[in-house]
This record gives sequence, structure tokens and C-alpha cells, in this order.
Amino acid sequence: MKIWLDGGLQDLDAARVSVFDHGLTVGDGIFETVKSVDGRPFALTRHLDRLTRSARGLGLPDPDLDEVRRACAAVLEANPVPLGRLRITYTGGVSPLGSDRGEHGPTLVVALGEAARRPDTTAVVTVPWTRNERGALAGLKTTSYAENVVALARAHQQGASEALFGNTVGQLCEGTGSNVFVVLDGEIHTPPVASGCLAGITRALTVEWTGAHETDLPLDVLERADEVFLTSTLRDVQAVHRVDGRELAGGPGPVTAKAMRIFDERAADDLDP
Repeated sequence: MKIWLDGGLQDLDAARVSVFDHGLTVGDGIFETVKSVDGRPFALTRHLDRLTRSARGLGLPDPDLDEVRRACAAVLEANPVPLGRLRITYTGGVSPLGSDRGEHGPTLVVALGEAARRPDTTAVVTVPWTRNERGALAGLKTTSYAENVVALARAHQQGASEALFGNTVGQLCEGTGSNVFVVLDGEIHTPPVASGCLAGITRALTVEWTGAHETDLPLDVLERADEVFLTSTLRDVQAVHRVDGRELAGGPGPVTAKAMRIFDERAADDLDP
């Protein structure tokens, strides 16, 4: 296995990041997860655009996108897998202990892990913690993921693959690593970015391709929605068959099934939409 670090490919066993890297010591970093299919990345341009937006949101220098593209291509070529999780991590670099950044410059790591196609349906739970739609990190894809780790562990304890958050005003927001959609009276709705959710790449494509509405939704909409589904880089569009104790259809409902089909067809037609 080879990864990209410090400007070139390195063997995984030999690659080292400093223990003083700001991404490690204070979570000062951003990342993107990109799906790869037979060695080709999906929606890479959109992911790199968001990487730049996240960098600017944290006050990091803009990443060198030409280098990031070279790194992605090199890692994919060096590690052939049919379906992969390509991870781009960009941090504040070697810094003093504490919140101040050093002068060393950012760290860029690109790595690849093999992935498996997700099941067509899954179970989710809601959690009592909230997303802060007014926080400094709202809408940024940062490496500060400890809150998600805790919530996802809660979901796994309850036999689910994802945990869903509300925001500080009681609106439905997002999952730990996914966006959430609901079907009401045959129409698809998803929380707007102003709710505090991440502007997911798969979310945006699903909205564009299905005509879904961006709507402020109370958290309890999950108790009455006709269908619920998730979107993310590796889930694509995935139906939900259970929310907390509420059982929905055993398989994807008709609106969700259509959204899944549309996404698969459109994604197959264009790997960089």
C-alpha cells in the first residue's frame, strides 16, 4: 500500500506525520472522502472545490489543487481496487503545542482504502446532541470528528449504521457522515445548508437530479415521513428501513427507489459531474 505524503508516494509502513502536526494535536485540518470506481475518482472537481472552501473557512492556505490531483492519480494507480475510499487530508502542519499555527506550512496526505457497496437499506437512530448551525465550523468538512465518533458508536450500540442530529432550534440537520432526505406526500425534502449540515457532494447531486426541495424540517418529521433516505460519498442514495423504534418499508420505497435509480444512471454517465 502506498500513500501520498510530503510531495510524493511513500510506502504505508514507512510514512510518518509529525506528532506536532496541528491536525493531530488540535484537529486543525480538513478532509474529503472521494469514491473511486475501477481506479477513477467520482466528482473529484466538486470535492476539490469544497476542500478549498473548507480551507478558507479555517484560514488555511488554499491547497494546491494540481498537486492534489496528481496525488490522487498516483495513489489510485499504485493501489488498484474496484471500489475505493480515497481520503484527502490537509492540516495546519507542524505547529507549537496549543492553538497557534506554526510556520512550517500545511501537511497533505492522500490515502486509499478498499470499500464495499453499501446495502440498499439501513437503520438509523436520533441522538440527543445537537449541531450548532451558528458555530465557527458549521458547514466545513474538518478533521474535528470526535462528536461524530461518539454519536456513531451510539448508533452501532442500537443496531444502526448512522446517527442523525437536530440543530440548536430543533430542526433536522444531518448524520455523522451523511445527509438525510425525507419523502412527504410524494415529494423529496432535505434540510438546507443553513440548518448547519454539511453541503454534501452526493446531497447536491441528488437535489439537482431529483428536484428535491431544501426545506426547514422539524426533527420529529422522522416520525411521520413516508420514506427516509441517506446520501453520502460511499452510500450514494441509501434507503432507511428503521428510525429509532419506527419501522418503515422493508425495502426502498417507490420515491427512494426512483432516486437510487436516477443517481446510479447519472453517476455512471459522468464520473465528474
